[in-house]
Amino acid sequence: MVCALDAGLPVSGGSAFFTLQMVETMTKDKVRVTDLAQMKAERTPIAMLTAYDFAFARIFDAAGVDVLLVGDSLGMVVQGADSTLAVTLDEVIYHTRMVARARQRALVVADLPFLTYQVSVEKALANSGRLIEEGGAEAVKLEGGVTMAETIRRIVDIDIPVMGHIGLTPQSVHRMGGHRVQGRRSGQTAGCRERLLEDAAAVERAGAFALVLEGMPGELAREITERASIPTIGIGAGIDCDGQVLVMHDALGLSESFLPRFAKPYAHLWQEASAAVTSYVREVRERAFPTLEHSYGTKRA
Repeated sequence: MVCALDAGLPVSGGSAFFTLQMVETMTKDKVRVTDLAQMKAERTPIAMLTAYDFAFARIFDAAGVDVLLVGDSLGMVVQGADSTLAVTLDEVIYHTRMVARARQRALVVADLPFLTYQVSVEKALANSGRLIEEGGAEAVKLEGGVTMAETIRRIVDIDIPVMGHIGLTPQSVHRMGGHRVQGRRSGQTAGCRERLLEDAAAVERAGAFALVLEGMPGELAREITERASIPTIGIGAGIDCDGQVLVMHDALGLSESFLPRFAKPYAHLWQEASAAVTSYVREVRERAFPTLEHSYGTKRA
């Protein structure tokens, strides 16, 4: 059991997040890459969320999230771009550093952005090392299957854990013609069912410790999960993966309008924040804030 105060969380009686409460964690105090394999063996579902800053990472960590992913999704949900392609390695390092400072229990995984690992194995090794050394990540994640197997193998060989990612791979958005579900048809071309089975097997053989399955039919994700000895973590991949991951903005209702079909909002923070700031603006306009209660050096009447 972990107390919010013990976890270093600020406590405020008026906040839905920062309340004094006991939070039951699902595994031992620190999650390691080897623990995920044990969770698969014990059929304990893995809970993974993206995180990009200290405060939310601290909340997620204390709440029992097993894996914090500093995703290149930050390009869309933090920076407001329409894809992940312009995200730089320095930006991921910056956000990873904040998340790593908040880490007490969760495993921190950082994405390798577009063109930081595809150009050459040597570049992939150096950039993976930067995420560990400068960002404080404990593992890296990269997209691709068969074509990335050798790169995964080489990164693992220098003792950097790798999480794979196949299916709907956002860095391949132009090739896929948009963010489209993959694996619905048969064939050997990229994105087809048989190719995704090959991709999953290649990633596992290369030494990845886990595999994200994104945007594919549930029955295909189930087959990959049953075949694989490493844990699978699904996003838009049905109910049978060994774990699930969501972008934090989708889980917390922090998007202005669009919500993917596979996502479930567990809060509606966009609306709540909008209402709070509207109240703040109104009180400033009406000179209802600040009051003497919020002022220094002034005696109350």
